[in-house]
Amino acid sequence: MANKHVGVMLMTYGSPTTLDDIPVYLKHVYGGSTASPEVLAEFRRRYGLIGGSPLLHITREQAAALQEELNNFSEDGTTYSVGAGMRFAPPFIADVTPEIAADAQHIVGIIMSPQYSPLIMKGYVRTLEDAVAELHCDDLKLSISRDWHMQPSFLQALAERVQQALDGFPPDVRERVAVLLTAHSMPKRVVEQEPDYINNLQETAAAVARLVGLADEQWMFCYQSAGHTPEEWLKPDFADIMPELQKAGQTHVLIAPVQFLADHLEIL
Repeated sequence: MANKHVGVMLMTYGSPTTLDDIPVYLKHVYGGSTASPEVLAEFRRRYGLIGGSPLLHITREQAAALQEELNNFSEDGTTYSVGAGMRFAPPFIADVTPEIAADAQHIVGIIMSPQYSPLIMKGYVRTLEDAVAELHCDDLKLSISRDWHMQPSFLQALAERVQQALDGFPPDVRERVAVLLTAHSMPKRVVEQEPDYINNLQETAAAVARLVGLADEQWMFCYQSAGHTPEEWLKPDFADIMPELQKAGQTHVLIAPVQFLADHLEIL
């Protein structure tokens, strides 16, 4: 009997490759609608400021590293191929699926957000399910990871990055640095339907703070990147907290996202 082969798909949001790709990218994000000239100009400005998003490059590096790790430590002869698929930009999930499915008996989808929400993440699930269905392989098994926000290795990796950043501050102020552990904000109406998702975010932040050894008064969990819509978004937002810290005399702040696994527009 041939050894088992598993295809793994790392799924993330996606980003435009160049500034000229922004209109098509936003059309995918908006479900086929064309973005207004004002929105297009703002996205061009933001992507121009950061010199383009490294999201795809980083996710591909993560896929290559995971593939090497899985194959090196496979104990039963199972082999793995790992690909990176984007939801709203090339390479699309549907286009990468046949590559990782070649000779595979099992496809595993991993959404690159450790805190899982059935409501918020359903687009990724449906996209991969549809892509696998298009292969017309009745014997091909599909599994999609749910929340893995409390995996010890993930928490340890976050804690190490926070500690490295703290070590960059002068020793005499290090214990006074305000640490803001952030997650992407969302409309309040959305998360009211899934309180467990917010609990997962807060659990991640608390676990990282504990591993780093942060005093309770030194850190807080907050949100970033609220949308420009009239509806109510999650609070507290780090943009509101920063002026408050300044008024309180705080001169050193560390912002550390606990939800994102790669640098991209919302972080940079």
